[in-house]
Amino acid sequence: MSKVKAYATPSAGAPLEPFEYELGELQAEDVEIKVQYCGICHSDLSMINNEWGMTTYPLVPGHEVAGEIVALGDKVSHLKVGQKIGLGWYSKSCMTCESCMNGDHNLCANNESTIAGRHGGFADKVRCHSSWAIPIPDKLSLEKTGPLFCGGITVFNPIIQCDVQPTDRVGVVGIGGLGHMAIQFLNKWGCHVTAFTSSNSKADEARKLGAHEVVNSKDDAALEKIADSFDFLLITVNVPLNWDHYVNALKAKGRLHFVGAVLEPIPVGAFPLIMKQRSISGSPLGSPETTKKMLEFCVQHNIEAQTELFPMSKVNDALDHLKAGKARYRIILQNDF
Repeated sequence: MSKVKAYATPSAGAPLEPFEYELGELQAEDVEIKVQYCGICHSDLSMINNEWGMTTYPLVPGHEVAGEIVALGDKVSHLKVGQKIGLGWYSKSCMTCESCMNGDHNLCANNESTIAGRHGGFADKVRCHSSWAIPIPDKLSLEKTGPLFCGGITVFNPIIQCDVQPTDRVGVVGIGGLGHMAIQFLNKWGCHVTAFTSSNSKADEARKLGAHEVVNSKDDAALEKIADSFDFLLITVNVPLNWDHYVNALKAKGRLHFVGAVLEPIPVGAFPLIMKQRSISGSPLGSPETTKKMLEFCVQHNIEAQTELFPMSKVNDALDHLKAGKARYRIILQNDF
């Protein structure tokens, strides 16, 4: 039996407090990870506040884990104790459904989430199925790698799934924890990248990250000027915008793709889609194999998250920093148990 020291919220919106629990026996195909760093994602806030109606309390958040393996189940042969490992939103897939058998483990209808109905990475240890324990290349900074396993793969996966081409003109809407990584990926992919942000203070930062142009995401006049301009627009925000303008900004056969969890319905007319064969889509995180491909891409192009470091004991201060919109751009908690 393994005891875990963690930080948990006892009820919706409540501050996190010290919490201990027993992990139970290690299953044959599972991995136990010593958490060294864990990123904070906006999804952690959503789960803390039960915005999606799927939280069980007490909740230990945290699904951007970077650490090392301290124990392996009897049937795990492809990993080893001491290996640097990452864990994101998913912690287990059924391994037998059509999606899993096609390599789309991230689309498994019976996926287990790291923080839905179980405890996550704001802790000294966490477990997962070995298929979702992703080895971290030696050339990547362990401190900065955690956000790649949620925010990073969330924006890298559509590049693969939507067959984005190096010659495409693309836009990233929202320059935050997701968007700042999307700009880097798409720039190194070879695309012409436009950043959309409502914050003028982020314009210069977006250019440094690789954006070739910057547009105010709420300026209707500016949006009208770029009609028929983009092959691909990646929506990373979780707030409503004037979606008609973004649809009209697409070229013929262009795609508006959502990775930001916009809770409100997205009203869009059919004719702007039909007449130019435009499409709207969305995606979750990527499969384990796509995640490995993303990590190798980061190694090749020196891509990393822009981070701020807090000790895990200051988790409530870190969450307040995120709520206030001050994070630039991903907060990392360092295990100090």
